[in-house]
Amino acid sequence: MALPSVMVLPLLIVIAAGVYYIYNEVMHFMSKSQVRNKVVVITDAVSGVGTECAQLFHKGGARLILCGTNWDKLESLYDRLTNDADPKETFAPKLVILDFSDMDSIEDVVAEVLECYGYVDVLICNSSVKVKAPVQSVSLELDRNIMDVNYFGPSTLAKGVLPPMISRRSGHIVLVNSIQGRLAVPFRSSYAASKHAAQAFFDCLRAEVEEYGIVVSTISHTFINASDPPPVEEPTPKPNTLAAFIASQLTHGVRPSVLANEIMQTVNRKRKEVVLAHPIPRVALYLRSLVPPFLFAVLSAGVKDSVLAVQ
Repeated sequence: MALPSVMVLPLLIVIAAGVYYIYNEVMHFMSKSQVRNKVVVITDAVSGVGTECAQLFHKGGARLILCGTNWDKLESLYDRLTNDADPKETFAPKLVILDFSDMDSIEDVVAEVLECYGYVDVLICNSSVKVKAPVQSVSLELDRNIMDVNYFGPSTLAKGVLPPMISRRSGHIVLVNSIQGRLAVPFRSSYAASKHAAQAFFDCLRAEVEEYGIVVSTISHTFINASDPPPVEEPTPKPNTLAAFIASQLTHGVRPSVLANEIMQTVNRKRKEVVLAHPIPRVALYLRSLVPPFLFAVLSAGVKDSVLAVQ
């Protein structure tokens, strides 16, 4: 007997919801199985994104090596991961002090990381330092510090763990970068420059190590938003509405948990490049390639408006 037409749409919705649920459950199971027993290094593991990543990979049964600049915070994260964990399903993380602002110590850090298990399956470069200021007010010392943390540190660490990956002909290196590695925004010259440099390095690395079965991924995201969303306020008129809208979208952050899930999916699916951004930043990327004068004009107008607002 044929179903009444009024029942067709609800039935299709129920079927679609069931398929979606099954798909999510399968993907969740595969996420755990694919990282189980893998040696995973996470830099800046005590940050919001690093902590979320540590929890995901630890539950998945990965052999974690957690890196950070503060030993007390690392121990606190260790306790949080192991207190409620099943020792039959998970491994106790190993802790390593890593400070990219001290480049002289990186060689010893690499040796300590490799001593843990003898090799690394997945390296997640998550460390970052930001600054927002006009170009002329940023000192050379601050420029160098930003380049150390955002570029020289991750690239040096990647070089250090690369030989065992090449000899084993497997491995995955993930750079958690910023969309400003692809699109520069005013008042963030040093930060954008360091992210551009990191993007270029890991793009080159990807091509060079592909023959060894090593995957290199870059994740370009908007700013990390770890705070609660602010209350909605009535917008005030601005001289350049388009510039203000683009600026607000470029700085609209992603939640640490969302980014951590994206990192996990990137590792599982071996994605090479991911852009985690809202539509406006994505459109700005296309404008940068197709009609750069238009984008430059909009950004310049936004700078003029911000100066007028301060005055």
